[in-house]
Amino acid sequence: MIAVSEVASVVDRERFAAVFDAHYEEIRRYIGRRLDLDIAEDLAAETFLIAFRRRDRFDAARGTVRPWLYGIATNLIGRHRRAEIRRYRALARTGPPPDDDGHDQRVADRVTAGVTVGRLSGALARLSRGERDVVLLVAYGGLTYEEVAEALGVAYGTVASRLSRARTKLRDSLGVEVC
Repeated sequence: MIAVSEVASVVDRERFAAVFDAHYEEIRRYIGRRLDLDIAEDLAAETFLIAFRRRDRFDAARGTVRPWLYGIATNLIGRHRRAEIRRYRALARTGPPPDDDGHDQRVADRVTAGVTVGRLSGALARLSRGERDVVLLVAYGGLTYEEVAEALGVAYGTVASRLSRARTKLRDSLGVEVC
């Protein structure tokens, strides 16, 4: 059930701040996990600017505000897709950047994490765009299949099949069960 106050907050120019306050940090974290943290702030702000400008197009009958915002964010991430793929491929080759603190244990932990991040990044880079979007909306955004379908504008069955294919590819690539 969609709260009347949530719908009113989306469509009413003066009350839109409630939507921002309720969802900004979650959307920023999602974008930050998908792209560089430096980009996350800008794209999160752009997500809400687009939502504000398109608030008259929000259809409460189709779902809640949260998946709508994730859909906008995912579309913005799509614009940065080439950079995202280049980043995953670079991480697959080099691992995460080194820490500045230089402690021996942190270096050892970082090396271990680098191998894991490198393998995961490479595996994510090999997924199709649709598969990667579904996996990351579920894993990073914590969205349900229904919310992912709404966010991406695809059928529930499409989400399920993309996630199934992605899990198989990731399991084959990493040798472990995923999401």
